[in-house]
Amino acid sequence: MVMILILTKRATVEELKRVAEDFGGLYIKVVVDVGRGILAAGGERHFDAEQKLLEDGSNQPDLWGGGVDVKVGEIDYNSMINLRPNQDNLSREILSSEIRKEFDKILRRLLL
Repeated sequence: MVMILILTKRATVEELKRVAEDFGGLYIKVVVDVGRGILAAGGERHFDAEQKLLEDGSNQPDLWGGGVDVKVGEIDYNSMINLRPNQDNLSREILSSEIRKEFDKILRRLLL
């Protein structure tokens, strides 16, 4: 069962386990709303978490995808939703260092 949670406060241990289930407890996909300071965690595709945040009132230009390796806490910034020529992001990676810093800050506060 796919589990996507919108986190506005730090995840509990149980919530972390649930959102990591899609990848055997080893990896969590996340979509961070850098405007609202929240994130959606879990699921198999960033698109699904992005849609959940859009339904919750997020603005698409503020949503960035990536993930975290649960065992070592390593963050990545790779997602198809990051391909945005209209925002000068011509890669699946988040290219802006400012957006990466905000992404990290929110992810660490809510998930790690």
